[in-house]
Amino acid sequence: MGTPPFDPPSERDVAIVSAQLGRPARDVIGIPARCVCGAPTVVATKPRLGNGTPFPTLYYLTHPAATAAVSTLEATQVMPELAALLEDDTVAEAYRGAHDAYLADRESIEHVEEIAGITAGGMPTRVKCLHALVGHSLSAGPGVNPIGDLALERCSWSPSRCDCQAYDVPADVGVGADGGEE
Repeated sequence: MGTPPFDPPSERDVAIVSAQLGRPARDVIGIPARCVCGAPTVVATKPRLGNGTPFPTLYYLTHPAATAAVSTLEATQVMPELAALLEDDTVAEAYRGAHDAYLADRESIEHVEEIAGITAGGMPTRVKCLHALVGHSLSAGPGVNPIGDLALERCSWSPSRCDCQAYDVPADVGVGADGGEE
């Protein structure tokens, strides 16, 4: 787990994230959450991309097994259930706190006026993208994002086991079929 400041990503990290995404990774500034085997699970992206585009999603879930499991949650209508929890004042206040923590993390890297006050995943009043909320929970740790934590608990994927595939990266920077080093 990690929040800013991040250690710079290695070439291996960027190669694996690119393989996970199926496209070149852009403006990676850190790997705030990793699989137990060490492969990236969540990537941290610059608030303003190199081409000048504002990018509000600091924490981006990249691990294929995690993203597939979270997609299943979204497809099975878990988002409305979690959104209904925001009617509880205690949950809503904790979710607002997650929003504030996310903003503080991003602002500590760079202020981007066009996205000031905007986080990800629908925070602080909606549940819009569980991928972003789970990415935040995995990065910031348990107890920071209550909706992300609940989604992670309901997920068929777990950060405590390796479900990595063999990424299509050079052998000296890759991860093996069982998630171990090649």
